[in-house]
Amino acid sequence: MSHEENPDFFKGRGAQVNTHNKFAKNSYVLQHIEGLDEPLLENTATQIFEENAKKIVSESDSPDLSHFYSINPYQGCEHGCVYCYARNTHEYYGFSAGLDFERKIIVKRNAPVLLEQYFNKKNYQPVCVLLSGNTDCYQPIERDLKITRSLLQLFLKYRNPVSIITKNNLILRDLDILTELAAMNLVHVNLSVTSLDEQLRQKLEPRTVTASGRLSVIQKLSEKGIPVRVMAAPIIPGLNSNEIPKIIEAAADRGALSAGFTIVRLNGSVAEIFTDWITKAFPNKAEKVLNMIRSCHDGNLNDSEFGRRMGGDGKVAESIHQLYNMACNRFLAGKEMPAFDFDLFVPGRGRQTKLFG
Repeated sequence: MSHEENPDFFKGRGAQVNTHNKFAKNSYVLQHIEGLDEPLLENTATQIFEENAKKIVSESDSPDLSHFYSINPYQGCEHGCVYCYARNTHEYYGFSAGLDFERKIIVKRNAPVLLEQYFNKKNYQPVCVLLSGNTDCYQPIERDLKITRSLLQLFLKYRNPVSIITKNNLILRDLDILTELAAMNLVHVNLSVTSLDEQLRQKLEPRTVTASGRLSVIQKLSEKGIPVRVMAAPIIPGLNSNEIPKIIEAAADRGALSAGFTIVRLNGSVAEIFTDWITKAFPNKAEKVLNMIRSCHDGNLNDSEFGRRMGGDGKVAESIHQLYNMACNRFLAGKEMPAFDFDLFVPGRGRQTKLFG
């Protein structure tokens, strides 16, 4: 039975379950459906929760990451990408990594104030800060709250480099700021394109922009001189791995200067969420895909080993790497992202300036 025929499949959501939060002592389970007056799970509306964050820039020393400083103005993400590794972080807030991650969104309205304080720290030296290390800074709620736009205004004010990861065309709203940043070599945009197959995209990333819409974003940003890297990520063996050359070619044709990719890894609760989802969405492919993922991670769905967790190893991973390298050599030869300019930073000179208020 396909998910279109399954009345229990939550359309417009990626996860189809609320997995148990490992930090919770108790959990709800469905044992005797005949004894319930209402469904255990319903596809309810999105809720917003406020967090009064104490700091906004996260620092990482992971050897797998090129960006060590990141900002996430939102926790949880309405996009509902079923594979998202950030789902596990929702458990720290007392929520489930499953449906809760997509419909209980935590916002940090004080993020701009905290970033300005960060830039004004004594002896601060400019570093590239990544917007969206975990969840998309341009997810739907940003249209109203404009936290990301306020952050970009600060990056422009202080002339501090910023890198952005997104899959939402809402980024085009901020073309005015991005164009100014690009003119000073202060911004990189990483546009995620997971599949050009619209039917797959709708199931895999239910509340995201279409692939054609994302390619249009690449073109419009590039036309404004804003450097764009296409992220073919994550690659899911047996599901979208054959699309790597087409994704990179389509992005290059629209002005992308570089590409990147990762192989999916299903850590923590994401393994249960993804396994449940693919069994319902692609029952005929499910076991094959899961076995191919395991083959990239030493026989496991999850992988926390540095050096392997992002790119995998084994024959399946090797074939994916070869396909990616071939596509880059063919479609992106001679192109590269411009270097950031760290010499333009405008220090606060010990005074706490005010952009807001």
